[in-house]
Amino acid sequence: MSSIPYDLTKIAGFVFDMDGVISCSVVPMTAEGEAQRTLNIKDGYALQYAAKQGYVLAIISGGESPAMRERARYLGIPYVYMRVRSKLNCLKDLLDATGLNPEQLIYVGDDIPDLEIMQAVGLPVAPQDAVPEVKAVAGYISRYAGGQGVVRDVIEQTLKAQGRWANGEGWGW
Repeated sequence: MSSIPYDLTKIAGFVFDMDGVISCSVVPMTAEGEAQRTLNIKDGYALQYAAKQGYVLAIISGGESPAMRERARYLGIPYVYMRVRSKLNCLKDLLDATGLNPEQLIYVGDDIPDLEIMQAVGLPVAPQDAVPEVKAVAGYISRYAGGQGVVRDVIEQTLKAQGRWANGEGWGW
């Protein structure tokens, strides 16, 4: 049984912010100033599993990371928008490209730049450590922090609600 108060059977796609959602909100830096994001392997497993099950997956971020672009490619995330000013414009592009409507999407965000897009999707989700403004608009607040299982939480609950978790194709990497 899902703890998410939304009809998860409507969901066909997942959209994630990068920093503070897919990666932890604390990002170590190299001496050259390059961010070294850490990623949760269980989140990664859920992402690639959802991709193999045919869900639309996207990352929309104000940040930039060649390493994250490569990780997204490896996990089967076809829509990656980085260094964006307007996440809402990227959402419109995603909807045009996929034919989905906003009610079919979950968006997970953690900070002020996510507010506008969160209010434009079916189910806005916040990690446990999101800022209060984001939690105020979230339809669901995960018990997991960004980079520490929030991605797995929403994907697993959604796929379980649809009878598509841990069965059929896509079990392995």
